[in-house]
Amino acid sequence: MAGKLEQLKLNLEAALGGRIASLTQATGEITVVVNAADYLAAAQALRDDPGLAFAQLMDLCGVDYSAYGDGAWTGARFAATSQLLSIEHNWRVRLRVFAPDDAFPVVETLTGIWNNANWYEREAFDLFGIMFSGHPDLRRILTDYGFIGHPFRKDFPISGHVEMRYDPQQMRVVYQPVSIEPREITPRIIREEQYGDLGKH
Repeated sequence: MAGKLEQLKLNLEAALGGRIASLTQATGEITVVVNAADYLAAAQALRDDPGLAFAQLMDLCGVDYSAYGDGAWTGARFAATSQLLSIEHNWRVRLRVFAPDDAFPVVETLTGIWNNANWYEREAFDLFGIMFSGHPDLRRILTDYGFIGHPFRKDFPISGHVEMRYDPQQMRVVYQPVSIEPREITPRIIREEQYGDLGKH
């Protein structure tokens, strides 16, 4: 297995060259990080280079690094991470790109390289607010169209901003401020006096 990973590493370095911002190997997996400007070209090379042949996009997700390492993270906040599979060579690689602007995270879409990136990128947009430039149909996929915010961001409140309910007088669904009151979630043990006292039996 180690020999196979070394060969994959060599092939990645040969195909991507200076496009590699970092390449790490841990727990039997290789992660390649590229800059946003090189993202599309790197993805194209990963698919088309015969020494790599990553023909299948297995997954793509957003990541919010704002609380990573207990707040010790100093890099860009948002990243798009893709899991790629080469059936021909029977190996995998993780491709990661960081959005340069934390306030408005944007990276290129991979839909022109792997068609199934469409829904994955819509999910990353919906849950993390990452924009994918050139995406043919970038809109919410899991939350309601009127949903405010992006629920997987680390600074999103647990109870949300608004809630929806059916109003029988208006005969439609309406939005209103969240009515859930914060509650203590620390478990407490309350026992009656003499609980478990076996001396009385």
